[in-house]
This record gives sequence, structure tokens and C-alpha cells, in this order.
Amino acid sequence: MLFSTPNLTVEERAVVTRVEELRRNLGRNTTQAKRWTGLLRRTAFARAIRGSNTIEGYNVTVDDALAAAEGEEPLEADADTWAAITGYRNAMTYILQLASDPEFSYHADLIKSLHFMMIGHVLSKNPGRWRPGAIFVHNDELGETVYEGPDGDVVPRLVAELVDQLNAEDKNAPAVVRAGMAHLNLVMIHPFSDGNGRMARALQTLVLAREGILEPPFCSIEEYLGRNTQAYYDVLAEVGGGRWQPGLDARPWLRFVLTAHYRQARTLLMRVREMEALWNLLEVEIKRKALPERTLVALSDAADGYSVRNATYRTAADVSEVVAGRDLKLLADKDLLVPVGEKRGRSYVASKQLKSLAKRVRQPRAVEDPFSTK
Repeated sequence: MLFSTPNLTVEERAVVTRVEELRRNLGRNTTQAKRWTGLLRRTAFARAIRGSNTIEGYNVTVDDALAAAEGEEPLEADADTWAAITGYRNAMTYILQLASDPEFSYHADLIKSLHFMMIGHVLSKNPGRWRPGAIFVHNDELGETVYEGPDGDVVPRLVAELVDQLNAEDKNAPAVVRAGMAHLNLVMIHPFSDGNGRMARALQTLVLAREGILEPPFCSIEEYLGRNTQAYYDVLAEVGGGRWQPGLDARPWLRFVLTAHYRQARTLLMRVREMEALWNLLEVEIKRKALPERTLVALSDAADGYSVRNATYRTAADVSEVVAGRDLKLLADKDLLVPVGEKRGRSYVASKQLKSLAKRVRQPRAVEDPFSTK
């Protein structure tokens, strides 16, 4: 027995409709043939990687998150943190590939394989294997156990039930609901010795990506969860009730997930509008200063708050190391970027002039509750 999907209320169906319309709108905007959509896609991917790992205590800067997404070396992350970040990146990259696989099906070995990609760097945590026995989730601040998973010997049966449910693809339940319930059930089964939260969040993204409305990087709510970690923990504690009790009401979790999808989709649409407006301003600026068109990539990243490195820029702009170095120096000479550091460790950040352009397109950060009756 797994947690059951609640019968949606009229209010909840209305929020689902709003979320689905936002996702369709976002899909239309991110599939258009515009040069900046690729930049938006990779930063969304980087934010998802960062958000999900932040929940587990693996904190990296936005620059290192982007470096992970690009396959580059970190600026600041230590070895253990970087192993966790790149492991998660590898699993999510595989999910990107699975999203459009015509022969795809869910199975237990897939879940195990994704888990191994995530934490294979720590063999003591049994990567790619079900946990060997009981498991308890501790709150270190309170010094107490907050959740006890089901017995280890029932894990294979419960995961098999979840897999069968996913393969059945109940079309009566909206995709955001099915994905959210997959997340809840996997995290409550807690089938692994470690990495259960990351696996559950990745599974949710996979379920949504398979729907095909949005590209996988735009399906994820991991950035939102990373920014609202305590609320995420609180609702899981409320629904879980301290131990494996699949008969409890999953409605609080469902409403939390719908709110997360609504707010994340609105955030992404806001970024689409900001990116388009910023790109238009930057095109005018590079023409005025007679700069190569390819430098828009570096300027866009810097305006978005990232440090621009030779390696990252040359990959994004598809130029050589020498050309990349020349371009970045030219942008600094034109007072659009500011160099930081020396030689191989040098990076570039936005100048006051570039920050001013970015500020002109920034939109209000409203946090609307889709269930508000006001």
C-alpha cells in the first residue's frame, strides 16, 4: 500500500489548471528559436542542481553550480561537496536523455542506477542498492528521530508497486499531481541508506519531463524547494506522521507541491521576460561599442550575477581559449566587465554600467499564493 492521491477539490483543480496554463505558456516561450533560450536553459539546470543539494547541506555558489552544469571545475567547492554536486548533475543529465526516449519505462533498476550516479562516490552508503535494514531520519537540532521508514524487507515490494503505478500512467490525474505523489511515496519509502530526498526530487522531475510540455530543466521545482527547505521539511513531517503510515492524508503535501509549481513557473516566466528585455538592451550596447555579437553570452551571464570565466565563456560562445581571453579583456576595456583575480584564476563580473542595464529590466518578485481567497 502506498500513499493515495486525494480526490481533488474544486479549488485544487482550479490551481492545477492555472499551473498547466503557466507551463504551456513557458513551453511556448522556451521553445522559440532565440539565442538566449539556451542560456536560460543552462541556468535553470544549474539552479535545480544547486537547490536540491542545498537541502542536503551541500552548499555551492551560483558560479560553481553553473560550472557543474557546464562540466567545468569549481571555484570554491571542496572535494566532498563537488562530488555530491557532480553526481547529482550526472543523474539529472541522464534524466534529460530519458525524457524523450520512445522505449522508456519505469523500473526498479532505473531508480537504483540514478541513485548510484548520485552517491557512487561514497560506497559506505550503499549506492545503487536498497538499504539493508531499518532507517531513521534524525533532526540534529532537536536531537530526536522525526521519521522511521518501513522495514527494509518490504522496500522491494513497495518500490515495485510505485513503479507499476508510474507505468500505468493514470490519465485521470494531472501530471503535476502524479509527479508529486511519486516524490512523496519514494521519500516516505526511504529505500536507500542515503540520498532519498535527492532521488525523490529527481523522480518528480523525470515524471514531468516525460510529459513533454516543458524541457526537463524547466520542469523542476528543486530551486523552489532549496529556497523553502523548512516548509518542505514541515509538510513532509506533517504528512508522514513520524513513521511509515500510507493511510494518512496526502492533501497538505499535494497543495504544497501545486503551490511550488505555480510559483516556480511564474518565476521562470518572469526570467524569460527579463532575459528578452536584457538581450535587446545588450544588442544595442554592443553595436554602439562595436563589440563582437558573440560577447552577448558573457554579458548576459554577468548581468545575471554570474562570474564569467574563460572556460565557461569559450564553451558557451564556441570560441578558442585565445579568442575568449581577448573578448573578455575587450569587454573589461569597454567598462562592461570587471576582472577579478589573476592569471588562471581570473574571472569577470558585471561592471556598474552592466548592472545598471540589468536593473532596468528587473521585474517585481511577487510571491502569490495560488490558494489565496483574497
